[in-house]
Amino acid sequence: MKERSVMVRGWFLAGLAALAASLLPHGAHAAAVEAPAALTVSGVPAVPATLMEQAKPYLEYRSARLLGWHPVRRSVLIGARLDDSRQLYEVAAPGAAPRRLTFGEEPVLAGEFAPVSGDVTLALADRQGDEQYQIFRVDGGRMVSLTGEDGRNLGIRWTADGKRIGYSTTRRTGLDTDLHIMDPRDPATDKLVMEGRGGGWSFADFSADGKRALLYNYISVAISRLFEIDLETRQLRALVPPTAEPFAFGSARYGPGGRILAVTDFGAEHRYLAEIDRATGLPRRLNPETGWSVEDFRVDPEGRFLVYVVNENGLSRLRLLDLATGRPRPAPALPGGVISGLSVAPWGEVGVSLSTASSPGDVWSFDPDRLDLTRWTESGAGLPPGVEPEIVTVESFDGLAVSGLLYRPDPACFPGPRPLAMIFHGGPEGQSRPGFLGRSNHMVNELGIALFFPNVRGSTGYGKRFVALDDGPFRREDAVRDVGAFLKRLRRDPGIDPARMAVSGASYGGYMTLASLIRYPKDFRAGVSIVGISDFVTFLEGTGEYRRDLRRLEYGDERDPAERRKLKAISPLTRAHRIRAPLLVVSGANDPRVPPSEADQIVAALRARGGTAWHVAAADEGHGFEKKPNADYQFLATVLFWQRYLLGTAPDTLASR
Repeated sequence: MKERSVMVRGWFLAGLAALAASLLPHGAHAAAVEAPAALTVSGVPAVPATLMEQAKPYLEYRSARLLGWHPVRRSVLIGARLDDSRQLYEVAAPGAAPRRLTFGEEPVLAGEFAPVSGDVTLALADRQGDEQYQIFRVDGGRMVSLTGEDGRNLGIRWTADGKRIGYSTTRRTGLDTDLHIMDPRDPATDKLVMEGRGGGWSFADFSADGKRALLYNYISVAISRLFEIDLETRQLRALVPPTAEPFAFGSARYGPGGRILAVTDFGAEHRYLAEIDRATGLPRRLNPETGWSVEDFRVDPEGRFLVYVVNENGLSRLRLLDLATGRPRPAPALPGGVISGLSVAPWGEVGVSLSTASSPGDVWSFDPDRLDLTRWTESGAGLPPGVEPEIVTVESFDGLAVSGLLYRPDPACFPGPRPLAMIFHGGPEGQSRPGFLGRSNHMVNELGIALFFPNVRGSTGYGKRFVALDDGPFRREDAVRDVGAFLKRLRRDPGIDPARMAVSGASYGGYMTLASLIRYPKDFRAGVSIVGISDFVTFLEGTGEYRRDLRRLEYGDERDPAERRKLKAISPLTRAHRIRAPLLVVSGANDPRVPPSEADQIVAALRARGGTAWHVAAADEGHGFEKKPNADYQFLATVLFWQRYLLGTAPDTLASR
């Protein structure tokens, strides 16, 4: 009944809007939503204010991510957007009102309390989405930069005694990631530990005595290495010798007695929890699960247990392991969803952030002995409900099984075949998972649009063979061919209207959107490309220098003549004349990953031949809109776009900008 009341309210508001429009004098226009000052909007009709009223409950959703525990006050540090941007808050007790710690205009990416004393709070933030992150000490609500203004500074790790942090920075060359250590109470103590060359270097953990550290060297999603460094002699040694078969590491931590624990796919298809043998360098499996990958883990400070998360077809499963016996321990049954922010308090309490299809991210904790669940935040109170997805699995052109998540509108409120939007994740090393849809729940609940989130080849979560199947320019379009297999299945679904399907995606998903409009012009009526790639060559030449080699491993090397020709051939810009469907394009001026010129050139190409291209560009954003006013307007423009080109219900009397 609650879901139905939401639908009925949407119809009622839509009816009022239609009535009001019909009563306007000839030539008059309904009130419109003003675009924020930082946005440049072209080709987009005026957004009716009624859309804002209808969508408002969905625009006000909140989420909370656990960042850590205060060692003295036993409170939690969370990242949350309770205003216009994500900031740091402290929650003193379960259900207590969050106390704001940071007050900047820019979103805060992460935060840390100092171990042991809790006397220092650190924050990580960039400037208008440029991803040149700086580390700040929070003093009385003010953010004091510890790393200046240059470089990309990430990967904060505290020593066990809470006296120093290790972090990585690109400020020396703008390309290489060096490793530094400092006492954040006195930035003058900052010193270089190691100059990093090749790949992305970061601290994984410090030994209990602070004399050694585990280092992580990321080369690609398929290849990374684990090292240990003596911080006094600066001697570095690889912990696991390279093999002919590529392998990678995820989290790594010191365990009791100096044991080295890590997540790796060494010698296996899926990542598992392992202990690294110091003598042989070989990982020994600790967890019993073999069919799905371990994502993350944390070690109890007293060394009694470790807690880890398994990704089972997108769902997070929490598990406990007794470190003394190596046997599984009972774990609490959390609602099905996506876990992040895994953390163990100094006194052994385990905390997580959990997002489900029906609830935004909230902080939960439990005692590992009693297993009693405690909810710290209630972000979803009063929000319209979400819809549980169903998993759709198909066989692609080469026999590969690929799957996706299908969210259907309530058939009692929206009977008959429904229009569908296919939405691609970015990455491509990413995965669509059954977490909270946020604003997009409006599309399902109020517009009656089914949403389908495919995980084409190249997605993570399905093993290292699957993630490598789209590597390089000569296999890139195999992922686009996977879309055809999904279309074949969706066309036969009696709940889907095959004549009303559209496509959308962000970043790499933006490329997939453009490529799908080109390959399947009769299937998709419209598309939305958000910070998407339109030309692989210009993208590779323009992406941030610090990540260019990483992207060449995924897409191909534009410096190689044969690969350059193929990259050009498969680029949507080269075949833009084949795009017949209307397109909405979103870009950020400070995007270091996909330059805004990628959006500019596809918009220009479509308009040059008379095509329809709406464009929303932000002067104060980077790789996606983080500030609430910008994100709200982007969403409302998208709703208007779907109404006009997918549903056919948008009013045509509104003035264009």
